[in-house]
Amino acid sequence: MALATMGLATAAPLAAAAFADPVAIDQAVAQFTGMPIGAPGGARTPVDRRLRLAACPQPFALEWYGSRRDNVLVQCPVPNGWRIFVPVQAEPRAAAAQKAPDAVARGESVNITVSGRGFTLSRQGEALESGAVGDWIRVRQGNNRNDSVRARIIRPGVVGMDLP
Repeated sequence: MALATMGLATAAPLAAAAFADPVAIDQAVAQFTGMPIGAPGGARTPVDRRLRLAACPQPFALEWYGSRRDNVLVQCPVPNGWRIFVPVQAEPRAAAAQKAPDAVARGESVNITVSGRGFTLSRQGEALESGAVGDWIRVRQGNNRNDSVRARIIRPGVVGMDLP
């Protein structure tokens, strides 16, 4: 009987370790935004406790998502890792008015880069939207009028994306 009880006691922590801790995700988002849950600039609500995301062996990768920085993309940076979007509480208008200046203007010629493990590809394109460094915008590749992609602004005149 004691052996069966001991087996159950050790099975519970193993089962809990199979999933990512939503509290750890909340803490990572709060640290990334610099604001607690529910505060202007912080996550709107805690991450849903019903989520069963695989345990992540590496630290979470966080970045702003959306041109208005209204979501935080949280992902497990391993092959076939998960990703979730955490909505952010809008900041008051005074703080929003202090948005970073645009690094790329609509219609501007930009260099589109795609980077992966051991390679970088580069191509000329045209920005279809304006944005600040870190924003995701639509860009048109070369002369193709119908084909556009979304890329993150890296610095003025350069947009790109990283492949896993």
